[in-house]
Amino acid sequence: MQNQVPKRTWVQKFHVKTWAIVLVLLGLIHVSAVSTGVEMSKFFENFQSFTVLLQRMMHPQWSYTNIIVEPIIETIQMALLGTTLGTIVAVPFAILAARNIVKNTVIRGVIRFILNLIRTLPDLLLAALAVAIVGIGASAGVWTLAIFSFGMISKLFYEAIETIDEGPLEAIRAAGANNIQVIVFAVIPQVLNSFISYFLYTFEINVRASTVLGYLGAGGIGVFLQRSLSSFKYEQTAVITLAILVVVVVIDALSNYLRERLQ
Repeated sequence: MQNQVPKRTWVQKFHVKTWAIVLVLLGLIHVSAVSTGVEMSKFFENFQSFTVLLQRMMHPQWSYTNIIVEPIIETIQMALLGTTLGTIVAVPFAILAARNIVKNTVIRGVIRFILNLIRTLPDLLLAALAVAIVGIGASAGVWTLAIFSFGMISKLFYEAIETIDEGPLEAIRAAGANNIQVIVFAVIPQVLNSFISYFLYTFEINVRASTVLGYLGAGGIGVFLQRSLSSFKYEQTAVITLAILVVVVVIDALSNYLRERLQ
């Protein structure tokens, strides 16, 4: 009688697959680090410089708070206005890009190509172009965030439209409704909550992004952050960082509350 080789259990197969995936990922990380010239040891060798900077930031210059209140408010206003403008323009483009709304592949393809092109442009490039066109200030930041929001929200919107229930669309079309009536009475009610959720999510991102845009003169608290870092006044940098943290936490809590109310 021949000895039968015991079959591996699913647990053993799972462990083999897991270790194989881990080894492949480690190999890819090593190859990427070597090809890009990244030396992991440098991070730990120069970690003392980070601790020195952190120690200087442990003593915030609280008197600087009064100076940054107005720029913080300006940053929030920039993010809100930019997100709103981008959303208004994104809605019709999202409808035209949805596969279940526009059956013409040429029109849909052109719209999606435009959206992909806009999403390809980095935020800093958009900010540099906006500063060159409208000059240094909050206006450049608003237009940058509006374009960024348009590219991001339009994609999220048309993907949400493509997941709706087709039943109401067919019913209202059978009743003789035109395309605008189908969108208003059958599409928008199904995706309204998702649209608001995506709007709030993009608003959160834009508050953070507007901080970076200030480095290029696009207004907001980012301008003051750039000045404090350039002059090595890390006590002021600490105050700015804490202020941004408070704003982000408050906006995040408000967004989560509104999303829960909409569900």
